[in-house]
Amino acid sequence: MAEPALRHATYADLEAVPDHLVAEIIDGALETHPRPRPRHAMAALDLGSVLGPPFRHGRGGPGGWIFMIEPELHLGAQVVVPDLAGWRRERLPAEPETAFVETPPDWVCEILSPSTVRLDRGPKRRIYAEADVGHLWLLDPADGVLEAFALTASRWLLLGTVTRRETVALPPFDAVPFPLDDLFPFADPRAEPDAPFLPSDET
Repeated sequence: MAEPALRHATYADLEAVPDHLVAEIIDGALETHPRPRPRHAMAALDLGSVLGPPFRHGRGGPGGWIFMIEPELHLGAQVVVPDLAGWRRERLPAEPETAFVETPPDWVCEILSPSTVRLDRGPKRRIYAEADVGHLWLLDPADGVLEAFALTASRWLLLGTVTRRETVALPPFDAVPFPLDDLFPFADPRAEPDAPFLPSDET
């Protein structure tokens, strides 16, 4: 006997998900996960705050970008919610009139967490490539690591990896570098403590 065809999730299924969950439709399946933990949420807000003045408003940088936190993207049949996304202004010249955006972004950042890493490193990376998203950042606030990728010949090319105490100067935002530690308001609990202050022998 033939196996019954799997039912693809619909937008009505997504709309029925409780507000305390993030919902996406990936490869026909409804995927849900909890809202971000504080560390995750702070990293997203701080990254937006770092990029906004130079790249959104042109204060100390080139400007020309539009940023959104957790936009609902409709990329063909896929419905995904990246942590942050950015569009060059010429590609999104007017505010969308819908609650979702159908224009693929030029840059996406996913902030990794135990509940999302499977999707972020798996099917969502493929979906962004299929939609011709030019740049993808993966930020792991637990390990203090940022990976930057560029889409090259429909494949992701790793441009660089930045860790704590290093400076981020990665496309498409390499014009205005910033310390990666700016995204982590609390000290890394695994970092070595500062050396104790020792008074000088001089009198």
